[in-house]
Amino acid sequence: MTRILAVTTAVAALALPAMAQVAPTAHQLPPGHARYQADQHRFEMDRLRARADQREAFARQLELETRLNRLEIEAARQPEPVQPPAWRTLRTPEDERAAREAATRRLRAATAGVGQIDAWLDRPAN
Repeated sequence: MTRILAVTTAVAALALPAMAQVAPTAHQLPPGHARYQADQHRFEMDRLRARADQREAFARQLELETRLNRLEIEAARQPEPVQPPAWRTLRTPEDERAAREAATRRLRAATAGVGQIDAWLDRPAN
């Protein structure tokens, strides 16, 4: 009898830590626990949604305040004074002709450089 009691105690001592590591399954939970857990999850989700809505409303408020501040700053800005249009200086016909000839020389010089590049690019391949 003592031997059986000692063996039973040893087996129970070995089995207890193994049982403690196993997570309880749904059918092992006390009645009402699943409902309590679902309620807890629902309350937490509602709380998180309320915080998200609150943050969204705060962001909208900051956006509106920013717009108002910007409009106030733009309204307080001094308008730029009206500048009279810059009149084109009148030149003599000789000055106009010299300007046209100078522009023509610049255009020819630019196209001459480009022509050299085009000729080099169009050379026959070796």
